[in-house]
Amino acid sequence: MESRPTIVQHTATTRPAAAPEIPRLVGKSMAAEALVTDWGDVCGATQWVTVQWPHDHPFYAEGGRYSPLLFTESARQALSVLSHAVHGIPLGYRFGLERIRTSVNSDELRTTSGPARIDLRISHSSITRRRLGSAHLVSQVEARRAGRHLGTAELHYTSHPPALYDRLRGRYADAGEAFARAIPLTLPAPATLVGRLHRRDVVISPTGTAGRWQLRTDTGHRVLFDHPHDHVPGMVLLEAVVQATQAARPHPMVPVVFDSTFLRYVEFDQPCRLTVAPEPPDAEGRPRTRVDATQAGRPVFSTTLTTEPRRS
Repeated sequence: MESRPTIVQHTATTRPAAAPEIPRLVGKSMAAEALVTDWGDVCGATQWVTVQWPHDHPFYAEGGRYSPLLFTESARQALSVLSHAVHGIPLGYRFGLERIRTSVNSDELRTTSGPARIDLRISHSSITRRRLGSAHLVSQVEARRAGRHLGTAELHYTSHPPALYDRLRGRYADAGEAFARAIPLTLPAPATLVGRLHRRDVVISPTGTAGRWQLRTDTGHRVLFDHPHDHVPGMVLLEAVVQATQAARPHPMVPVVFDSTFLRYVEFDQPCRLTVAPEPPDAEGRPRTRVDATQAGRPVFSTTLTTEPRRS
């Protein structure tokens, strides 16, 4: 039977100065973007993680509401911490998302005058160790805010040793070079059209064809790209899905369910196109939209997004 490393618990009264190693564990260079404050064991394959959401986050909080993608980012960071601290995956291993399904309670996305504490309960239903050092993991996440249901998530992801990852990525392995090869920044869609307050936060560009957009990767954006990446991060792709969907709607909406599959790495050095198409509503009658992305003529990711009208 495989032994698990002992969990070291970290309690932070202020984030993140009381735990300066957390940004490294969650893959962030800016301490302010590290959301995890504490974690510990429940039993067996189940752990708890506490995260803190700033009420004035510069990207994920606008107009008195949190973006549901802050829950996705919280789950991603929590899994990164647990992978290293609990499941014995060394720092420096590279993680890749394969599939994410998240569902949020939109009533719990309102901001208040102070930070929000979010409690996550995380179970790994599958951890498969592979011969060359990679691992495939499947996790389930339950989130509560002040004791109330916030959301659930299931994530499928892999970790690769650096040498193997570099072989898989080939000429794209060096993050600094990948950033340097990024295509010229394209003009953004109107911020109000895609549900954003600021032009700088727009991640799609018009193509001149209705329902079709080009991914816009501003590598100077301090939240989306707080350090060089060798490929476009999944969080940027999901934000593009939200913005492309909002552009197709006449009224403001709130994304509540993401069902996303990541097929290939999205590169910086060539255009990535998104196509938006309506799907039949879900069992509750909520609108659904499918967003498919292609690059160099090949599918790279796909998301079916379920939304609700945004209530004032």
